[in-house]
Amino acid sequence: MKQHKQAAAKPRVVTTKTVLTMKQSGEKIAMLTAYDFLIAKYLDQVGIDIILVGDSLGNVVQGYETTLPVTVDDMIYHAKAVKRAVKNALIVVDMPFMSFQTSIDDAVRNAGRIMKEVGVGAVKLEGGAYIAEIVRHLVKVGIPVMGHLGLTPQAINKFGTYEVRAQSKSEADELLADAKVLADAGVFAIVLEKIPSALAKKVTNAISVPTIGIGAGPDCDGQVLVVYDMLGLTEEFKPRFVRRYSELAENLRGAFGQYIKDVKGHEFPKKKESY
Repeated sequence: MKQHKQAAAKPRVVTTKTVLTMKQSGEKIAMLTAYDFLIAKYLDQVGIDIILVGDSLGNVVQGYETTLPVTVDDMIYHAKAVKRAVKNALIVVDMPFMSFQTSIDDAVRNAGRIMKEVGVGAVKLEGGAYIAEIVRHLVKVGIPVMGHLGLTPQAINKFGTYEVRAQSKSEADELLADAKVLADAGVFAIVLEKIPSALAKKVTNAISVPTIGIGAGPDCDGQVLVVYDMLGLTEEFKPRFVRRYSELAENLRGAFGQYIKDVKGHEFPKKKESY
């Protein structure tokens, strides 16, 4: 009897609707950041669900202390590079500091630029109930929105610290209320950053849209990390929630050092490496 080879599974194109159905089916959502073509290509090739073009590029690419200096033009530049590499993952782009907080008009104009000039799937906004009207309006005009609660880096000057948020009952209650308001306003998912695991579980069970945790425990519907952190490139940043899947900083220094040694020692290039 002739045997037939099983057809390879067709890569799944992830949309905001896909993300919602993943919560409903219990499938965990895997999300990582990317800021350039090559990293985005490799993420897409291995089946990442969501690629976040994060304003964390201000820290890991541009070398700023905070994300506050990042501009809409910066986000568009990096998002275009990511978009060129991606065939299947949902691309979400951060709305940087003061690109949406000032007014609904500014939010629509800046989010519209990102969607039109790059062609991504959604934008992400930091903030709670006070941005609900902005979220509602963006969704109304056809711009999908991901929320972000807990430790929101754009509010670092308000918090004054990167410590765990919502440890008090009052702040925990406020965060839960914010999550419900954002879900009602139309976000398709909410990032929960650096909050107690028990609270993240409570929020996840209380809303119909997926939660994506970063330092928020295992009960969120998905997880996200900054790709430079999980690759071991940001050596000074070692919070407990970052699992290092590689130590690329050490590998890179070794490779660069060997190259210098080979050039100065007349070991590179050899005849076979020349024309």
